[in-house]
Amino acid sequence: MNNSAHTPSWNEFKQKMKHYLTVPGNGVYTVHTGQEKKNRLFQKLYGTNENVQQLWEKSLDAIPMNTTLILGLPSDTGGGIQRGANWGPLFLRDTLLQNGDDLKALDIGDVRVIPHLLHDKYLNDETISKCRKALYNDEKIQLPVSPLSIAYDFAQSFHRSFPSKRLFTIGGDHSASYPVVRAYLEEKKAKGIKVALIHFDAHTDLSIERLGIDICFGTWTAQIVDYLESPAHLIQLGIRSSAKDRAHWENTFHHKQYWSHELQGEKAQSVSEEIIQHLKNLNVEELYITFDIDCLDQSYAGATGTPESGGLSPYEPMLIMQNLFENFKITGADIMEIAPQVKSAEIKQMEPETTLMVASQIATFLIQAMGAK
Repeated sequence: MNNSAHTPSWNEFKQKMKHYLTVPGNGVYTVHTGQEKKNRLFQKLYGTNENVQQLWEKSLDAIPMNTTLILGLPSDTGGGIQRGANWGPLFLRDTLLQNGDDLKALDIGDVRVIPHLLHDKYLNDETISKCRKALYNDEKIQLPVSPLSIAYDFAQSFHRSFPSKRLFTIGGDHSASYPVVRAYLEEKKAKGIKVALIHFDAHTDLSIERLGIDICFGTWTAQIVDYLESPAHLIQLGIRSSAKDRAHWENTFHHKQYWSHELQGEKAQSVSEEIIQHLKNLNVEELYITFDIDCLDQSYAGATGTPESGGLSPYEPMLIMQNLFENFKITGADIMEIAPQVKSAEIKQMEPETTLMVASQIATFLIQAMGAK
């Protein structure tokens, strides 16, 4: 795309953003709840709490000048254990700005979320029409209304309009990865670029469906495998909560999987070297990293819908990601399942502060890695 902010193609894309996105933090639909935190975020981003809609729209003109863009996808309709990951984008942004890191990334806002919806394919025509009227004030406009459907159409347009730019997405439950990863993989495949999906998680997310639903937090990876060049281009790390063992999953999907106990401590270095060699054998050029915060032990990340013991410390994934970054371009990434207002009774540390601090370190690394030349 021509990087001029005045071309017709730019104007068309910007108009789509105004339909699909909203001010950072406003993707969670509330009246009063959380408004104080939203106002604090607005103050940090725009220096004021007034006229934030206009200031946000004006900030979008800076897109052509930025390499990496931050997108919030505050949807937790695809979850199913403990909800609350819809607040992840707001709280993590606040922590990132509080830490004062120079991320060199532009926050383009949140996907607009009707919190009762997941994907348009689960809706009838009457519901879609009513939701179009609610979102766009036009029941006949031919635009999607569910968060995953909106995110997919937006991400498709983004990659086609800005092939050299990179999108970092903050979720949301892990179903939020499905639309942005799918759009990324489709665009890379169309350009003949060999990519791999690096998936950090305590869970495989490889169920074919969950209670009849085929796209949700426990199924999204199974649905995304077909968009990879081959299943061998999927690497899962940190797995430990599964009814089936590693052999079952690898024999079923023909990908690589490393369980948490195989990565802990000094073993992380040798595993990262093994992964690097595997990816080089596949002639992989670029990576997408999707990071479910529950891949970390609950003592580091208890503010999540499914905290699990026996997990990784932040050291192991940071080491692995650093080694991968030294060998491949990281051109897409997300962080999911931060539920700031959720805490299990057995969690002893201060939350959500502990989870947010660790998540901000991981997010900062990924954003900076994506922005590197």
